[in-house]
Amino acid sequence: MTQPPVAEAAGATAALTPERIEERLRVALPGAAIRRQEGPAVRDFTLHVPANRLVEICTFLRDDPELDFAMLSWIAGVDWMPREPRFEVVYHLLSISQNQRFVLKVELPGDNPRVPTVTGVWPTANWHERETYDFYGIEFEGHPNLTRILLPEDWLGWPLRKDSPLGYQEVSFTHNTPNRIKPAPSLTKLKPKKVKYRAQ
Repeated sequence: MTQPPVAEAAGATAALTPERIEERLRVALPGAAIRRQEGPAVRDFTLHVPANRLVEICTFLRDDPELDFAMLSWIAGVDWMPREPRFEVVYHLLSISQNQRFVLKVELPGDNPRVPTVTGVWPTANWHERETYDFYGIEFEGHPNLTRILLPEDWLGWPLRKDSPLGYQEVSFTHNTPNRIKPAPSLTKLKPKKVKYRAQ
C-alpha cells in the first residue's frame, strides 16, 4: 500500500477535513471502489468501501499520522430488505487528536452476508461485531469468538432482520381477562411519598 506524503503545515496545523481524508484514502489505495454517500440525510461524512479492502482501509485510517483514527466508536448493522445488497455494516470512527468523526459503510448481500473482522485493527470491535452478529446474523470472518453476546445461546434466528417473525403477547384488560382481580379503590389514587434527603 502506497503511503501518500503528509502535507507540511505552514505555521498552525490546518484542520483535517473529510475531503482530505477521502483524498488520502484514494491515493493510498488506488483502484479501491470507494464511493461517497451524499444527500440531505447524511449527518457525518460517509464513504462506502468494499468488504475485501476493509481491513486495509481501516489500518490506514488508524496508522496514518495525519488522520489518526485510533478509536472505533461503534459498529451497527442495517437491514434494507427488500433492497439488494440487503445489509450494511456501519463503522463510526473518531480521531481524538484531529477532533474528527468519519463513517465507513460496507454493503453485503442478503444471502450469506460476510465481512472481515477488524478486531486486529481496533480490539473493541470484538464486542460490537458480536452484537451485530447476534441481531443480524452477519458473519465477521476471522473473529476470535463470534458468539451471541446479548441473546441466549439457544435463541433461534436474528431478531433485527426485517423478515424476523414478531413476537406477540396480548395486553390484559378487564374485557379480555374475566378472572382478573380488580385493584381495591384505595389503590386507585397514590399519595405523594415523603422523602427525606441527605441534605435535610
